[in-house]
Amino acid sequence: MIYFMFATGIENSYPTIQGGRVRMDEMEKCRHYDLWRKDFDLVRELGIEYLRYGPPLHNTWLGPDRYDWGFADETYAELRRRDITPITDLCHFGVPDWIGNFQNPDFPGQFARYARAFALRYPWVQLYTPINEMYITALFSAKYGWWNEQMTTDTAFVTALKHIVKANVLAMRAILAVRADAIFIQSESSEYFHAENPAAIRPAEILNAVRFLSLDLNYGHQVSSEMYEYLLDHGMTRAEYHFFLNETRKHHCIMGNDYYVTNEHLVHPDGRTEASGEIFGYSVITTQYYNRYGLPIMHTETNFNQGPGGDEAVRWLRKEWANVLRVRNDGLPIVGFTWYSLTDQVDWDSALRENNGHVNPLGLYDLDRNIRPVGAAYKELIAQWRDVLPTQSVVLSLPIFPPSQQQEPVLRRVENNARERENRYRAAPSDPASSKGT
Repeated sequence: MIYFMFATGIENSYPTIQGGRVRMDEMEKCRHYDLWRKDFDLVRELGIEYLRYGPPLHNTWLGPDRYDWGFADETYAELRRRDITPITDLCHFGVPDWIGNFQNPDFPGQFARYARAFALRYPWVQLYTPINEMYITALFSAKYGWWNEQMTTDTAFVTALKHIVKANVLAMRAILAVRADAIFIQSESSEYFHAENPAAIRPAEILNAVRFLSLDLNYGHQVSSEMYEYLLDHGMTRAEYHFFLNETRKHHCIMGNDYYVTNEHLVHPDGRTEASGEIFGYSVITTQYYNRYGLPIMHTETNFNQGPGGDEAVRWLRKEWANVLRVRNDGLPIVGFTWYSLTDQVDWDSALRENNGHVNPLGLYDLDRNIRPVGAAYKELIAQWRDVLPTQSVVLSLPIFPPSQQQEPVLRRVENNARERENRYRAAPSDPASSKGT
């Protein structure tokens, strides 16, 4: 049985900028390395039981099969002691220096080995986001030229995307070999592109197809003929495409949809885009993604600037929660909500592409660990709704257990059943209707 998951996150971004000379380590900027025990106190203070969290990859993964688990051992032991369920984020916008960037074809296989090593070391961890926001990672690194490889071509974008999604797929496979009842929450940006005028309809249609590519590949969903040509024209091979169709672990997944006020875009006739602000909103766009993939849903990220009036973030929280309830009342299987993140962020206003040291008041707490109005509002919301939702939120066939129950004998039975279920799924003939194109 799965109950509604109220969550927050501790940002562990670490992309490189300035040609790889500067690493934007949000855990360092937000002082989590020094204050992690206090941060875990705050999670519990809010009444939150689920935390999007992961060790800093660039400091943990030192080389092929070489790891420094020191910080992860401390933090994960404390999460377990406090009975906080981690949704483990293994890769967040960057890679270690020795990998280079997402153009490296060795990344997928090497990352799968890292994922397996993590699962073996922390076998009580059940929930994973192997690679956070695969679409955004590829877009910002290889199409916009902001992070990591800082490239700006369609070929670089497709190369990054296929390596990132393959790494995610192989990581899921590696983790399931260790923990057969693992569940994967794909935290992915949910986007929409609005045409400015009739002349912009065509470029908007293309962008609205590209936005799905990461999840199409990850879930083995056949892309449209136009997107198939786009992928092959820019470096993907037929064999690589069919790998994704054949290797889906969709039945172990929750589709995480991230939504911010910047997720909707206005498209001009020449293909240029700009932020449109909220037009459709979370419920409309998430329904589009659900209709495409048919998976359980989790609202995995949102936040808003506290604003000059001090209540703008609180009003955004209420709006997003109303959208969650709208999705649920429309009959979609939504299982969780996340305010991201626990504390304010640094340099989010430049999408981490400028090292300015700007503190952005987006968190439930400020960087001195004082609660913000939105933190108090979220705490109250959780207390009010926690006992209302659970009985109607049962949507997964695999149960989720908190760390305190991870050693119970029943878990071994659950894991054995999950392994048998996986074997049956692999042996069954594929259903063409489940992978229909657009």
